[in-house]
Amino acid sequence: MDTKSHAPRALDPFDRAILRIIQRDNKTPQRAIAEAVNLSAAAVQRRIAAMELAGVIASNVAIVDPASVSLTITSIVEVFLRDERSATVDATKALFRNAPEVQQCYYVTGGTSFVLIIVTRDMRTYEAVTRRLFSENDFVKSFRTLVALDRVKTEPTVIIE
Repeated sequence: MDTKSHAPRALDPFDRAILRIIQRDNKTPQRAIAEAVNLSAAAVQRRIAAMELAGVIASNVAIVDPASVSLTITSIVEVFLRDERSATVDATKALFRNAPEVQQCYYVTGGTSFVLIIVTRDMRTYEAVTRRLFSENDFVKSFRTLVALDRVKTEPTVIIE
């Protein structure tokens, strides 16, 4: 169950400085963050908790290198739906959201319906994923795959001004 309130929260310069630090390494000790932003460790702790509650900090996760767990194929996939009715889009979003191979999913404009980032062990596994998500899906008209030759930049950070 999601306990975050997602209430709008105005970020002040201290919050933004804290976010810059923990976005690079969320295991940075709060006392080190406090020293860097000129606050007490208790104030840093309260601010982080408030940003988590407000949904500013969406999650705290470990980012795993796909190659280290034998996920060697990264594919960028454009998906074209048969129609853009709400029921079609919602069902497709749910399918993609629940597919463990889908690392990222974007509902987009410009003629393409979705852009997905999919990671798989090998091409045989990728083919099975495409059958399950696209070929056997009556909502999907077609799809186009771009296989990444190199993961040049995959930073999950956002610009905090």
